Amino acid sequence: MSREPRSAGSVLRKIVAAVILIPLAIVIIAFAVANRQIVTVSLDPFSSEHPASSLTLPLFALILVLLIAGVVIGGVAAWLRQAKWRRVARRLEREAEQLRSEVASLRRSSGNVADVPEAGKPPERLRLRAPVQ
Repeated sequence: MSREPRSAGSVLRKIVAAVILIPLAIVIIAFAVANRQIVTVSLDPFSSEHPASSLTLPLFALILVLLIAGVVIGGVAAWLRQAKWRRVARRLEREAEQLRSEVASLRRSSGNVADVPEAGKPPERLRLRAPVQ
């Protein structure tokens, strides 16, 4: 059973992730242990003594829920801001595919293959010449 060797980038990425995630997990666990007191979050702005709706939970859970909600809201906002670029990329990909199919059909219909320039070599008129000294 031969396995392909892992690339250096993959191993480095795992090491960096471990160096970041392990201390982050330790900090989150310490934060949760230190902030176990129960808090009541009132969702009623008119009555603070007898709120119509309230939520009672540990402080660390409230902060973690708010942090996760902030990450989700930020991700959605970034995704919405990038909609224009995704639309442009889809349009350009469609145009490139149309051009590829057009080139392929022209190559098929061409009787003389020598007239069609090769993919890696530019036509003579586009080749760079050595500078004149």
